[in-house]
Amino acid sequence: MGFEAQLEEKESIELNIPAKVILYDDDWHTFDEVIEQLMKALGCDYITAEKYTMEVHTKGKAVVFEGDLEEAMKVANILEEIDLSVEVYI
Repeated sequence: MGFEAQLEEKESIELNIPAKVILYDDDWHTFDEVIEQLMKALGCDYITAEKYTMEVHTKGKAVVFEGDLEEAMKVANILEEIDLSVEVYI
């Protein structure tokens, strides 16, 4: 097995590390901004994004994504595009 074959084999290994994305409340983003960014990050509908936004507003934070670490990082990066406060927990 050559180096390239080994490299391709390693690249296809998925770690599937479970992770969560936590979105925190802030005082400068509007509801509409948060809803729009959640829809973009999660690929969810307006109603789902609105529910997450209300939970963040009333409780101060919400778990907006649970899945593997790679996907969680993608979601967090999209939310951070407009400077939303997020954390990824593994």
